Amino acid sequence: MKLPDYNAPSALAAVLDEHGFGMQKKFGQNFLINAHIRQELVSALGLSTGDAVWEVGPGLGSMTSLLLEAGADLTVFEIDRGFVQLLTSYFGSYHSFHLIEGDVLKTWKAEYQRYAPKAFFGNLPYNIAAKLIAATIEAECFFDRMVITVQKEVGLRMTAAPGSADYSSFSVLCQWAYDVEPIRDIAPAAFWPKPNVESRALRFTKKQSPQPVRDARLFLSLVRGLFSARRKTVKNNLSTILAARGKKTLSAESLLKAAGIDPAARAESLTVYDFIRLSDRLAGCDE
Repeated sequence: MKLPDYNAPSALAAVLDEHGFGMQKKFGQNFLINAHIRQELVSALGLSTGDAVWEVGPGLGSMTSLLLEAGADLTVFEIDRGFVQLLTSYFGSYHSFHLIEGDVLKTWKAEYQRYAPKAFFGNLPYNIAAKLIAATIEAECFFDRMVITVQKEVGLRMTAAPGSADYSSFSVLCQWAYDVEPIRDIAPAAFWPKPNVESRALRFTKKQSPQPVRDARLFLSLVRGLFSARRKTVKNNLSTILAARGKKTLSAESLLKAAGIDPAARAESLTVYDFIRLSDRLAGCDE
């Protein structure tokens, strides 16, 4: 089947009308209609022929076609049944095209365990972007490279530095596992329908020599706990965490000082490596 003109909203609308499909707002569907930006994002992934790649939210396949042309062994995740039918008709003849139907938040992990890809790509629906990226990192399921487009507000959190207003547990999570860099901002006019917010494209590159963590699960839990009450000092938040873990005999202040962290500091001022040192100290008390 002939592909639609991905640069023309009228052509995309005609495809939807022809098949009786409607845009599903609940799925955060917005098509990137700027050909230059589409090519720029695919190029940023740095693919080699045969690389296993995931694409989340392929929609009508504008990025899918470019990824297949670049030689990707491509698995796409699509929740919209109408789009699943069209994607199958457009790309089903490719041996390198695989489609997983359903909610990616429910299907990704089993697929990763079956065969972990090298790269991740997606114009991610705004309502699931942070949740999906956090879930993969928390499960220690990493990709060599990711190129994702998200709501700019989410993108700012991914790259935020300690002490900034956007710095959060999600910032620490992303920067623990990856080197994260913005590629470009994308105005609403580059999409159809136009979203109400600006978007940001980012590249994630898995750290080649990350500082090891003695207990990754503890580290991730500690980061969330220390950010749970941002106005409290890390000493107060850590005391709460220790009590919940049945470690009332441990001194939060002593642990913090041993890790080289000011007990009067707040979580938003700590670096990724501060959290790692503190987590390792706490892990040592459990051994």
